[in-house]
Amino acid sequence: MKKKLQRVSHKKIVVIGGGTGVFVVLNGLKNYSSELSAIITMADDGGSTGLLREDFGILPPGDVRRALVALSHSDNKILAKLFNYRFREGRGLNGHSFGNLFLAALERITGDFSRAIDEAGKILNIRGGVIPVTLNRTHLVAELENGKIIKGETNIDIPKHNPELKIRRIWLEPAAKINPEAKKAIKNADLLVIGPGDLYTSIIPNLAVKGMKKTIKNSRAKKVYIVNIMTKYGETNGFSASDFVLEIEKYLGKGILDYILVNIEKPKAKRLTKYKEEKAEFVEFDAKNFKNFPHSVIKAKILRPAGLLRHDFYKLAKTLWNLI
Repeated sequence: MKKKLQRVSHKKIVVIGGGTGVFVVLNGLKNYSSELSAIITMADDGGSTGLLREDFGILPPGDVRRALVALSHSDNKILAKLFNYRFREGRGLNGHSFGNLFLAALERITGDFSRAIDEAGKILNIRGGVIPVTLNRTHLVAELENGKIIKGETNIDIPKHNPELKIRRIWLEPAAKINPEAKKAIKNADLLVIGPGDLYTSIIPNLAVKGMKKTIKNSRAKKVYIVNIMTKYGETNGFSASDFVLEIEKYLGKGILDYILVNIEKPKAKRLTKYKEEKAEFVEFDAKNFKNFPHSVIKAKILRPAGLLRHDFYKLAKTLWNLI
């Protein structure tokens, strides 16, 4: 049975990221705030999204689609399933998500990607907004510890290089500047949530956009970063909780975050079996390395009780809401 949550405050909450991590946060927080916005990375270039970027020259729709579905309050549940439906056959259709194609069509009809998102939001009856972090077409680039340069988000996300090599730094080519709508949302926020999500391919690409660091720093919002539950092979091998925070602060700056939220509920060995095959590990809370950090650390048991090792969105949302 779903837990009943109390709704709905007018506190402004902004979530920054991409992928399934942001989906989880939005799913929970939409039951608390009527003014919830998602600022989404525009660096994705894999799969259906990559093909549409190449063929139509549009901004990447994949993470936008996930955020729209997460924020949907439509009573027609088939709509969410429709937007997430992925074709498994058909010349030209195989591998494409219906929602991605829908956004591409709306962009062509309206002539503007942001307006396409707004129109899709009306159809899905979302409360809140989905905002591209930038309106510039850009790609993600990484430098590995051996000096090798990797171009493209999908090549970092699914490495063809040696995954044991650490990522030294990432940036965007060409350089991208912050979307004015994203800047406005961050400026007016009461709570700013960064993550969770793949560190180098979902979270930091947002922080690498010109103007983001300054905008976040100057925002009156309480700022919280949610540490991942699991590492990702090829990105965060061997990372503990403090490693995630240090890497975020490399791009965001020190002393900007107010809170770090860390899950301390360790999964049973059986649930870790699948992840061992992927060489992913549980992110340990290394308390001794947090002693010199200026921000408050929130330790919470917020692990999903079953299934994939993700945050429980009810517990996560309640924990975040308590901050405001």
